[in-house]
Amino acid sequence: MDSIRFNFPAPVIDESVDRLRKDVRSFLQEESRNGSFRPGTDCWCAGIDPEFSRKLGQHGWIGVTWPKQYGGRELSALHRYVITEELLVAGAPVHAHWIADRQSGPLILATGSEEMKQSILPRIAAGECFVALGLSEPESGSDLASVRTRAHRVEGGWEITGTKLWSSGAQSCQYMTVLARTGERNEKKRHEGLTQFLVPLDSPGVTVRGIRDMSGVEHFNESHFEKVFVADDAVLGAVGEGWKQITSELALERSGPERFLSTFIALEKAIQQGAASMEGHQARVIGSILARIRALRAMSLGVAALLGQGQSPDVEAALVKDLGTRLEQDIIERLREFWPIQLKQNFGDELHYLLSDSLLRQPSFTLRGGTNEVLKGIVARGLGLR
Repeated sequence: MDSIRFNFPAPVIDESVDRLRKDVRSFLQEESRNGSFRPGTDCWCAGIDPEFSRKLGQHGWIGVTWPKQYGGRELSALHRYVITEELLVAGAPVHAHWIADRQSGPLILATGSEEMKQSILPRIAAGECFVALGLSEPESGSDLASVRTRAHRVEGGWEITGTKLWSSGAQSCQYMTVLARTGERNEKKRHEGLTQFLVPLDSPGVTVRGIRDMSGVEHFNESHFEKVFVADDAVLGAVGEGWKQITSELALERSGPERFLSTFIALEKAIQQGAASMEGHQARVIGSILARIRALRAMSLGVAALLGQGQSPDVEAALVKDLGTRLEQDIIERLREFWPIQLKQNFGDELHYLLSDSLLRQPSFTLRGGTNEVLKGIVARGLGLR
């Protein structure tokens, strides 16, 4: 086991990061007092409110790490981290801009055309333009190398045909990053011949249909592309290099605080209700949960520091998501011991609302963004065990 070398460096957090945290927290408290949003669990996936995202854009809290010429502020990954952490802890409705801020914007910055950067990134930073992911497909699960969506060369560009599943928030987005096969499929080299495209969702031939989850919310979508034409400059990066780009995005997708704070708002409310009488077994359970959150936060911050150094810590990010998503589910299961959940409409107080909502959402935590089985495979390869 000498090959085990996880790297979670402790970042140096300066005063500007702490000042930013206070500003974001103050804004959220004011918005909550004004009733502009109802705190919810899994807010980064289920909480869609374009107007709230525009408010964040007006404060300059979207795309903060991007160059100023594209609407960013050239701040650090840690500055972005504290913004996302505060939004999640407050249960704010942030999904409309979340994907574009977290990974589509950085993808465009790294691989998009200059025209694309100038026309789209400033609108994302302003909270006026949103992007969905077009990765998973029917019958493919987490096996992205098996995608069937095809893109064929035609005069002046490409024609895309296929179906994408679980494209969260696509109904509110102007664009989708679509992974399509542009080369012949080779079963021995399944990761080759894939290309990413930025597709305007108002293009002729695009259909977006909502998928209602167990909680009754339609944030998932099935998106169909029927001979959708995109120009050559819609290609992100090099043709056939899509897999390399996807894997570099995964560190951004899997390591953030959204992978262990989706149900934190329910935990916080439970502690507020039970603090006065908490003792013995209940105190030990709550204490163990908080200890796990603290450890995961240190790991997640370490990944943020590595990303800020320009590294791509895929293995560390996979470990954070595996441990974090299981904790998110475990929080609700442990709280149910003390606060039984009744799935009745309009039943109970705010804590019961948060717990029952979490119970309906938590099955997806360990599936989305790569199942935990896939993540364990990545960690095993990183350790040289397979």
